[in-house]
Amino acid sequence: MKSFDKSILSKFTKIKVAFTHLILSPLFLILSFIQQSKAQVVPNPNEVIGFEIGSDFNLATYDQSINYFEKLATTSDMVEMRYAGKTSEGREWQYVLISTPENLQKIDHYKSISQQLAHPENLTREMAKGLAKEGKAIVDISGGLHASEVAGAQHIITLAYELVNNAKTEKYQAIFEDVILILWPSLNPDGQDIIANWYLGNVGTPYETAPTPWLYQKYVGHDNNRDAYMLNQLESRVVGSTWREWEPSIIHVHHQSSPFPTRIWLPPFAEPVAPQTPPLMAREVNMIGMAMAQELETEGLPGAVHMGKGFDAWYPGYIDYMPMMQNIPSFWTETSLYKFATPHFYTIKDFPKERADLRIESLYSSPWKGGWWRLGDAVQYMQTASIAVLDYASKYKETLLFNKYQAGVTTIEKYKQEPPYAYFIKQKQRDPVRPVEFLKRLAFNGIKISQLDSETFFEGNTYPKGTWVIPMAQEFGELARQLIDIQEYTDLRESPDGPLEQPYDAAGWTLPYQMEVEVVAAMSPLPESISSSLIPVKGIALEENTDTSIDLSKADFIGGAGFDTNEVAAGIVPLPGTLKGSGGTLVIDPKENNSFRIIGDAMNQNLAIGFNGKQQTYGISNASRSQIQKWVKDYAVNARLTSTKPKTKVHSRIAVYDPWTASMDMGWTRWLLDNFNIPYVIIRNADINNGSLNDRFDVILMASEKPGIIENGFQKGMAPPQYAGGLKGMGVRNIDSFVSAGGTLVCLNKSTSFAINELHLPIENNVQELTKSQFFTGGSILEVTNNNQHPIMAGMPEKSGVFVFGSPVFKTLDGFDGEILSKYQEKGSPLLSGYLVGEEYMNDKAAAVDVRYKDGHVILFGFQPQWRGQSMGTYRALFNALLYTNSIAKNHEVLEEWSTTEDEKTEKELEVKSIEQKQISN
Repeated sequence: MKSFDKSILSKFTKIKVAFTHLILSPLFLILSFIQQSKAQVVPNPNEVIGFEIGSDFNLATYDQSINYFEKLATTSDMVEMRYAGKTSEGREWQYVLISTPENLQKIDHYKSISQQLAHPENLTREMAKGLAKEGKAIVDISGGLHASEVAGAQHIITLAYELVNNAKTEKYQAIFEDVILILWPSLNPDGQDIIANWYLGNVGTPYETAPTPWLYQKYVGHDNNRDAYMLNQLESRVVGSTWREWEPSIIHVHHQSSPFPTRIWLPPFAEPVAPQTPPLMAREVNMIGMAMAQELETEGLPGAVHMGKGFDAWYPGYIDYMPMMQNIPSFWTETSLYKFATPHFYTIKDFPKERADLRIESLYSSPWKGGWWRLGDAVQYMQTASIAVLDYASKYKETLLFNKYQAGVTTIEKYKQEPPYAYFIKQKQRDPVRPVEFLKRLAFNGIKISQLDSETFFEGNTYPKGTWVIPMAQEFGELARQLIDIQEYTDLRESPDGPLEQPYDAAGWTLPYQMEVEVVAAMSPLPESISSSLIPVKGIALEENTDTSIDLSKADFIGGAGFDTNEVAAGIVPLPGTLKGSGGTLVIDPKENNSFRIIGDAMNQNLAIGFNGKQQTYGISNASRSQIQKWVKDYAVNARLTSTKPKTKVHSRIAVYDPWTASMDMGWTRWLLDNFNIPYVIIRNADINNGSLNDRFDVILMASEKPGIIENGFQKGMAPPQYAGGLKGMGVRNIDSFVSAGGTLVCLNKSTSFAINELHLPIENNVQELTKSQFFTGGSILEVTNNNQHPIMAGMPEKSGVFVFGSPVFKTLDGFDGEILSKYQEKGSPLLSGYLVGEEYMNDKAAAVDVRYKDGHVILFGFQPQWRGQSMGTYRALFNALLYTNSIAKNHEVLEEWSTTEDEKTEKELEVKSIEQKQISN
């Protein structure tokens, strides 16, 4: 009976299930169809964000953009979001992958192929051909790096919608069969929100197109595109790390600064081009530039131009050009911009004379005739250019991939046959942490570094065990050489007396000179005895998303994970610090930059700090023994203990003047002080205009800014009232009172003219009235002789390289009371790297001066001691100046030979002789 019941029950259950399935199957099919249909509906960004992207007076913020991309990723199997890292302001930073679902499912495989071709040492030509055929072109497109160039980030939204919404069309199916797109919603998320919120808050007011009174990146604003090889900014490291992960086939970054009245500037670049640029990469970029121009013409978008005299590719610090030396075709484009999302109408009367006739040129085939220019127009031009790049990548996929391999192999073979064959960097240097700072940056950029496992004698030099070696027969060898070698900028004048072709940016940047690191090039092949003793550097890398409080190596001053997410960089460590002697005072030498990190810590802990003028050292008292040992270990400094406290006390309350005109040089200065933990207070115009400066501060620092900016700031009506104006009038009088009463004013580079003019200092800028044909330095490194017995130049070598960029050259005048800190040589050229015209105007003139002004001092630096964080060899001069209060100054004995320059002494001697001769004649 039981078995019968079970049998009946079993049959009944089967009938029930079958009946239920019969009834519900259509419902399941309907629901499934609805869900599939829903999944295929691509969200329109205009509906998600709430306005038409690219429309007048509207800008999408970064959060709105990310919200759209998240919705796009949930509705399309062609889109995947990836986490890149965090920004300087702590925002979550993401990028987007777009390709066919099949490609995305095999994404790690295609990434591996790109990596193999990028690092081709173990590949044969046949293997590379096979990988190029199998692989996919990885194309990286971005906008918004310079956040005030707003169309770049806006067009990324419309580009994604266009590609995904029309993915089934023949054109896009063909593209994504062979292409994986890396799309950055913004290459500067912080900046996108800063600019959008500022503009949207001003739309419809008299200040609709007013510039922002602050930088659109935490520290450096526009210079975020000048930091590629130094990687000082967090964003630079996030992008660089992402590119090392993917090794893209093309990198395209959108900008908005096309020379008026052209509508979009495209490669080929202007002359000159960086000398270490791999030829294959240069040719590839030129072809892509022409492909974009052709597509723009096809779409009826006139005004594309190439080359010209502006956008050269000489300086390798651009984030969108340096990858060329990592064998990636990399470039930027410049679409026209008016102001934010406000439209503007142009007529021929607005055009410069040379373009008013609308003449057709070989590289400007369809002149723009004027009319309305809107944000939507810029978005359309950018989107067309981006699609052209994707189309090119699809059509020439195998060539792109193979050329990456070929460029790497060509570099490897080149440096097997010609010098430099390698670079040697000893561990023990004047500042033993400086080569670590240098090499970590190279390693993070993919350059391979080794160390000697035994002492070696080569080309007349003895290299101790542990010496770092950069073998040049490696795929990124051209990048290493571009950063280490001396630059000789090309003089492109049409005639000897003709106008100069100025470099778009710096003319010389040689890192060993800027960082004061001794690097020796091997000019003959390394023998097997040396090659076999090279041990590749390799450490344990931190994870990309490591807590920023974790720091594998505190010796390099970039905090948190810093460069140590790269295993080679993580393996580069300095010689251990040393501590000698006994006593309660820690003596540190300013020749080591990390001494100032200790001083910064001591200032924040209110410990007693002193300065020994005879020894040119600092002393810190009352620190615990455990604190001292931690400093020595963490910062790898060479220090000693003594029982004698320095007599001269160091107590400096530092103010940093930050104008509302958003000073990048001041941003770099803040970045440096923050990284060295030096306490300071930001002061604005109102703080200075309100007076009582001596009650609050001992030192006021002004970074490099033109005098007109400091004096006038934004003109009335140009910005909201609270941001307008400068220091002219009351501010200048209060600065005068501050210095007169014993304060120290420190001025960098261009701001020195403000102090000279407004305080009527007995100093003259010897090159101020010269034309560029008579005198020009173009962002270069020049050699100076240093007065290193002066407290401000404590720790400096007798001779050093300084970075100049539109810098003054000082001549002392009658009534000068003070001391020259550094000066140029008496005869010949002081040029070390870059470009210089008019050396005779510099000979025996001062590069930096300490001017006594009543009871205080004005420190004038005619160079940039902290230029973009690169000039580490002159950091100490700036730090010393910020500690140079009256307590130190009054205990310093002025050296007569540095009280005036040689030619001025000669002039005085001639005057004396002339007077004596007249007296004899009489």
